[in-house]
Amino acid sequence: MAAQDIVVVGGIDTHTDLHQAAVIDSIGRHLATAQFETTPAGYQRLLDWLRSHGEVLAVGIEGTGAYGAEIARFLTANAVTVVEVDRPDRKARRDNCKSDPIDAYAAATAVVSGRAGGVPKSRNGIVEAIRVLRVVRKSAVKARTQTINQIRTLVVTAPSSVRDRLRGLSARELVDTLARSRPTGELADPACAVKTALRRLARRYQALDEEIKEADREIGPLVTQAAPRLVALPGVGPETAGQLLTSAGDNPDRLRSEAAFAHLCGAAPVPASSGRTNRHRLNRGGDRAANNALHTIVLVRMKYDQRTQEYVARRIAQGMTKKDIIRCLKRFVAREVYRHLPHMIHTTKPLPQTA
Repeated sequence: MAAQDIVVVGGIDTHTDLHQAAVIDSIGRHLATAQFETTPAGYQRLLDWLRSHGEVLAVGIEGTGAYGAEIARFLTANAVTVVEVDRPDRKARRDNCKSDPIDAYAAATAVVSGRAGGVPKSRNGIVEAIRVLRVVRKSAVKARTQTINQIRTLVVTAPSSVRDRLRGLSARELVDTLARSRPTGELADPACAVKTALRRLARRYQALDEEIKEADREIGPLVTQAAPRLVALPGVGPETAGQLLTSAGDNPDRLRSEAAFAHLCGAAPVPASSGRTNRHRLNRGGDRAANNALHTIVLVRMKYDQRTQEYVARRIAQGMTKKDIIRCLKRFVAREVYRHLPHMIHTTKPLPQTA
């Protein structure tokens, strides 16, 4: 039988410098395995190698959001169906041997068996640009928080001559005062050393604050351009919208339904019934950053949105706890957000006006 008459499935175990590829036929028989460099030329050789064994039905890749991002983009651009393969659970990894060829064959087998069927994020549009800019912003916010915490800790342990004049200042006033200070004296003196350290930390805080503002000026217009209808929703700002767009990806149509999006965001209700108790609880799975964005939207609406305030009052009168009310609101917001993601074709019924 000629190679072009055979249907094959590929599997790739991704790494920094070399990708391990494997190819199997449609009934799971191992055909070949080989390594390829993570370069454009290496990607082309990998594709030619796969096609030399037959018609490529699909390629399963482990790590499409990390080491396999570029090979996934390359294969998709060359009209090859890419399937995202999850890492096997711990028990499966313990029960089976471990090597790069074995992992590559396992990725291909997962596609043939139907265990893997996820569509990876395309990572080739404006949402990917938003994601990479938000990575820098998030690290700057974390560093700024760490810096102000260090300032407050040093103030607490500073000599009285330093601590007393800084007592009662807000974070902004504290940073401005310390940044303008001009420490004098010998660094061997603890009072002079702590003044010097506080001044440096304050200027670091100001630099990080300016970096975050610059990132906001860059990210805000991109988010509005990508999803203007999403940003226009009550309680949704550029930061929360940016996170939700990042979680959905440049190809949100890969999500089968709004229920799948809610599950991705950890907002799908989870049964928690036992005995005579019949209830659901908050879902602790999914993308926790997306879940946090939904939580922020809900808190803003509970404070400023009249419709949400009326809903909360009605549910409290019915005996629901605040945690359960927030769970219901997060599920509603997930449904609403899904309908306002870009490039979505919505065929479901209009939203009920309940929250």
